[in-house]
Amino acid sequence: MKTLPEIQNASKSEANLTFPMRVACVDNGSNAIRFVVADFTSPTDYSIVYSLREPVRMGHGVFIHGRLNASCMDRALEAYQRFKGEMDRLGVSHYRVVATSAIRESSNGQEFVDLVLKKTGIQIEVITGSEESRLALTAIKSRIPLGTRPWIIVDLGGGSVEVSLVDDSGILWSESHTMGSVRLLEDLSETSQDPGRFRRVLSEYISTLRVPSVIGQKKPAGFVATGGNIEAIAKIAGLEPNQDGVTVLSVRQLEATIDSLSRRSYRERVEELGLREDRADVILPAAMVYERLASLAGVAKLYVPNVGIKEGVLIDLVDDLSGHRKHEAELEAGIENACLRFGRRYFFDEAHGKQVTNLSRSLFDQLSEIHGLPEEKRRILTSAAMVHDVGSYISRKKHHRHTYYLVKNSEFSGLSPQDIDLVATVARFHRKSDPTPDHDAMNQLDPEDQEVVVKLAPLLRIADALDREHKQLVRSVKVNLRKDAVVFEVDADGEFLLEKAHFKKRGELFTQTFGPKVKIQLRRL
Repeated sequence: MKTLPEIQNASKSEANLTFPMRVACVDNGSNAIRFVVADFTSPTDYSIVYSLREPVRMGHGVFIHGRLNASCMDRALEAYQRFKGEMDRLGVSHYRVVATSAIRESSNGQEFVDLVLKKTGIQIEVITGSEESRLALTAIKSRIPLGTRPWIIVDLGGGSVEVSLVDDSGILWSESHTMGSVRLLEDLSETSQDPGRFRRVLSEYISTLRVPSVIGQKKPAGFVATGGNIEAIAKIAGLEPNQDGVTVLSVRQLEATIDSLSRRSYRERVEELGLREDRADVILPAAMVYERLASLAGVAKLYVPNVGIKEGVLIDLVDDLSGHRKHEAELEAGIENACLRFGRRYFFDEAHGKQVTNLSRSLFDQLSEIHGLPEEKRRILTSAAMVHDVGSYISRKKHHRHTYYLVKNSEFSGLSPQDIDLVATVARFHRKSDPTPDHDAMNQLDPEDQEVVVKLAPLLRIADALDREHKQLVRSVKVNLRKDAVVFEVDADGEFLLEKAHFKKRGELFTQTFGPKVKIQLRRL
């Protein structure tokens, strides 16, 4: 039984399965754990074979005490043991499991991940808020044609709410707020017994939420809301999905539902509205978050696609298994856009960042025989190349150290926490000291990731040296592998004197790492 990382690292012949195929996923949220098995007949057409929702509120206590409590961990482990049994019974060979804010923020989250792996063999992947946004977008695009105009997407879970500005090309802007439905309930527990007071306090609490401005137009093309709570709200309002599986909920209907919920006690919501017990207490804070964001966006209606992270996980998984890899190009573009937005936040030299990124990509591809890294590590290099100078926003002096801090403590759509650590560390070593195992930035990585940094840092240094003047003089680089040296044939404008001098210095790390000396030659076309 293979996880997504194992699939991505497999050979193409092993990974390219044919349709139909059966896969499974688990979305380990803060309010519940959802398990789905689906049969796919194409990259996006599927039917649900089996689904199970385990009401394990792992966010309980985490958002106050910072730890998963023992009772929740025991119940969650029992749930995973059931999932394993169902996958065996249904003949599932490939799956992906993702966990969000509750496990991500808990001090003992890794302990739980290790326990599940030991007891069941199931590997849990803890994802960032940005990755949650990307997976939600993947699912939404299977239901709603977004087009070229920007849409706002709000994905509300138990521990966080991700607000994104997107179009068909991917995520244009994204922000994660630690303001999920369970977290709000925990934070405001003292007022929860009085529905009216709870609503007033909650209204003040969520007033800090914001939505992105939509450049060039007063309103977004649409407002998409995902999550179990908004689906339940639409049902309370008496609405049914259209032929595309999308429910359209007006803001007025949302406001009326909020009024109805706020007048009822927890028990009345269960008995009169038919809500599940683990939904009845969190639905009001969720509804008010949606209403606040819709109001800020200035929209009159919300589109509820009735899909979310778990469907995005399934589509992503099948895309990899089938070799279709449609999302690979979108993922690469999304990561580059995220790095670009990050750089702009710190007023970086955008032209230089793009030039070093393009040169790094070219060097990675041409030097694959020497560095021997898998293709997916190219995105680590190109991401580090785009953001390597952002630390200059703090100070040009020691800016490589400032870059490391800024990147390491940020999120990037499409990059896992492990990826972000790698990007930060590669960018850290684009100048000055070398990436040795005893360096503070390196000893936080495992040996395999240290090797990745050691091999990528020399490529970034050379790419940066080739734009030393920040004038984008280089049009292309051709790498020739000779017995005694690696020759970089550069097509460039001008005298290129400063770049050549800097290349010699920056090339020393390449020779220390890989052995061959480096030489540079200008070629005129």
